[in-house]
Amino acid sequence: MLLLGFSFTLLGIAGAILPVLPGPIMSWAGLLCLYLCPSIPMNYWILGFTLMISILIGILDYIIPSVGTKKFGGSKYVVFGTSLVLLIGFLIPVPLGFVIGGFLGAFIGEMFFDSSNLKRAGKAAFGSFIGFLASTAMKFIVSLFIAGVFVQQLYVNWEKIAF
Repeated sequence: MLLLGFSFTLLGIAGAILPVLPGPIMSWAGLLCLYLCPSIPMNYWILGFTLMISILIGILDYIIPSVGTKKFGGSKYVVFGTSLVLLIGFLIPVPLGFVIGGFLGAFIGEMFFDSSNLKRAGKAAFGSFIGFLASTAMKFIVSLFIAGVFVQQLYVNWEKIAF
């Protein structure tokens, strides 16, 4: 269970950057696995607090890019274009393809909506990109925080763990 928890925690950190994996929730699942080890005393406060933060960040992950897009004058087509090209950018093994893909997808989506306004498409794509970066940074920080709690709890209870 300990190895599974460690694996989930690492996948959570990767998932904070990769848009396909739910980073903070996976990190939290790793922490849960740690507490399910018989030699680790259950701490419901830590589990509850980190679960609430993970859920909140999961919700904000969907809201922040939309807010960034709307602040910079984007339409609903930006979200569709971003999602589509992010998926393509993730599947094509181009370094940082999902980051560049998000910007290009927003730009293409906005151009589909209004092909005559290049400046608006650029602003909307920039807003979507800023929202994506902010959301990714939040997920990464929370996933690292949960990984830190995992390591701290492992360190505190190291002598109790039966290998």
